Amino acid sequence: MLKFLIDECLSLDLVDVARDRGFTQSSHVVWLGKAGWKDWQLKSFILDGDWTFVTRDSVDFPLAAVSSHPCQNQSSGR
Repeated sequence: MLKFLIDECLSLDLVDVARDRGFTQSSHVVWLGKAGWKDWQLKSFILDGDWTFVTRDSVDFPLAAVSSHPCQNQSSGR
């Protein structure tokens, strides 16, 4: 089953949104004791736990890598 791991740069409320939509195993980086970890430090945890990682961190995930994603243009009003 798909489960989301919400990065600490995003609201804890997103976990409730995911769970309310049926993704009951979703969690937040802070709740799992990983607060302060860099995304690259979370990589093995994410892969080993079969998480889908949700973040806004453009440093570790350059925009060019997700150029077709609709959320990339949030600040441009699209």
